[in-house]
Amino acid sequence: MYVVKSPLSEVDLRTVSEALQGALVDLVDLSLVAKQIHWNVVGPRFRSVHLQLDEVVDTARLHSDTVAERASTLGVSPDGRAGTVAGSSGIGSAPDGWVKDADAVGTLVEALGSVITRMRTRVESTAAADPVSQDIFIGITADLEKHHWMFQAENG
Repeated sequence: MYVVKSPLSEVDLRTVSEALQGALVDLVDLSLVAKQIHWNVVGPRFRSVHLQLDEVVDTARLHSDTVAERASTLGVSPDGRAGTVAGSSGIGSAPDGWVKDADAVGTLVEALGSVITRMRTRVESTAAADPVSQDIFIGITADLEKHHWMFQAENG
């Protein structure tokens, strides 16, 4: 059921809604993984990694809201429920228990890399279908790539 009518064709709307839903799941899960590690990181670089993880959480939460609201704008109901995220995320799970700072950084490098790869696919798939959504994906990708670079540099 569409409460809001999209200006996009059905074919374009299907492409864009799949991209938006996938991005929403990735961003919600990224925020959860980063926050879980944030609570459990230990080691000599605890403080810097702890704070850096919160920056990722803030970015992911900000962009997840933008993505969900773009979906709603197009008449697509966004689904960020826990079961949906757990069942369809492409990010590996956060480690159990305490996490050494170097391992925390490595986990985030991997998670960010995975999300960035899928975001770049979304940038490509929405180019013709909806340049407005594509622009959102480009901005998200740029922000995530900056975090990815910083975490990679953290472990040198």
